[in-house]
Amino acid sequence: MHKLIIKGKREISGKINISGSKNASLPILAATILANKVKLTNIPLVQDIFTMSELLKFIGLKVKLIKKKNSIEVKNNKDNINTMAPYKLVKTMRAGVLVLGPLLAKYKKAKISLPGGCAIGSRPVNLHLFALKKLGAKIKIKNGFIIAEAKTGLRGSSITFPSISVGATENAILAAFKAKGKTILNNCAIEPEIFDLISFLNKIGGKIKILGRKITIIGDNKIKKEIKYRVIFDRIELGTYMIAAALIGKKVVFKNVDYKLVNYEIKILRKMGVKINVKKNYIEVEKSNKIKNLNITTKPFPGFPTDLQAQIMVLMTRAEGVSKIKENIFENRFMHVPELRRMGANIDVKNKTATITGPSNLNGAEVMATDLRASVSLVLAGLIAENRTIINRIYHLDRGYESLEKKLKICKASIKRI
Repeated sequence: MHKLIIKGKREISGKINISGSKNASLPILAATILANKVKLTNIPLVQDIFTMSELLKFIGLKVKLIKKKNSIEVKNNKDNINTMAPYKLVKTMRAGVLVLGPLLAKYKKAKISLPGGCAIGSRPVNLHLFALKKLGAKIKIKNGFIIAEAKTGLRGSSITFPSISVGATENAILAAFKAKGKTILNNCAIEPEIFDLISFLNKIGGKIKILGRKITIIGDNKIKKEIKYRVIFDRIELGTYMIAAALIGKKVVFKNVDYKLVNYEIKILRKMGVKINVKKNYIEVEKSNKIKNLNITTKPFPGFPTDLQAQIMVLMTRAEGVSKIKENIFENRFMHVPELRRMGANIDVKNKTATITGPSNLNGAEVMATDLRASVSLVLAGLIAENRTIINRIYHLDRGYESLEKKLKICKASIKRI
């Protein structure tokens, strides 16, 4: 099993090209079930993408991954479609449940293993099933599988989500795409990745509009024979590296970005004293000699993303005074805290709130990654720690960060995989 070894206190500088968004690519890949022939570009080469590609192949689609061009070609095979997603392909990737909506809508049945992914709380699929039932599906859970059918097809409906969920919004959009009539979704997630999915579906022939947290879908339209689509950049990867630069960056330039998708994160970092220069096609970040304490609450977009909570906590260990993070999206998402404490961080957790008292001088230690974002927070901690940090179980990192060591090495960080 691979490990990362990091020698800290090495100032980083240079240019980082931000990859395409994993969280946009996965639902768009699920949406190719509804398409004919698609070429997707700006796809990140990460494990979750490879797993989703294998899942689409298992279902019966023809999938060609062109690694040199960061692209995927998907062709729908109308014959020999398998409407089941097995445990072995879903257990490590929560996004596997996103094939439920399109399979059910197009083929009127689906059998999907309950999803896995990061071990950050229960993250139930109840809101996914709630929406599909409203569209006319009959659903039961048996032996670890979601078994769904709609013998006469799905029908448009008005659905109001009791709480905001990115995955449930995506699955509902995918299912409603082939439903007869009009579907109105209320209290939807409005993350940039949702907009990207809608943009893709409209390009293949959909009629979807979004206004505030309301999404309107006119279903069952004619599908175009072939399209090409470029996925948006990964705003979470950008946020992660911006925090790395805020911690120990002389000057780091980020390319392939759109600052409008990270406006809130930029605002937060500037409040903490980080130097950020925003241009049309790139962003420059460098560390400040004095980091200010701040209180943050994770919220759905356009609020502060839960996927950057662990990373900003590392920055807060450098701040003077007391900072607090309230985690409002997922329960049990402070599993990185014991590992940061091992490195010398002063962090106390009570219920949904972590209290960080700084500044702390972190020391290298052997630590263990517990989930995707927690693992990268340990990388950030290793970059600023005295001596050597060893990070175990980095397969979590490989699920969501493309070429992490390479990008940091280009910026003069001392990091290697063994």
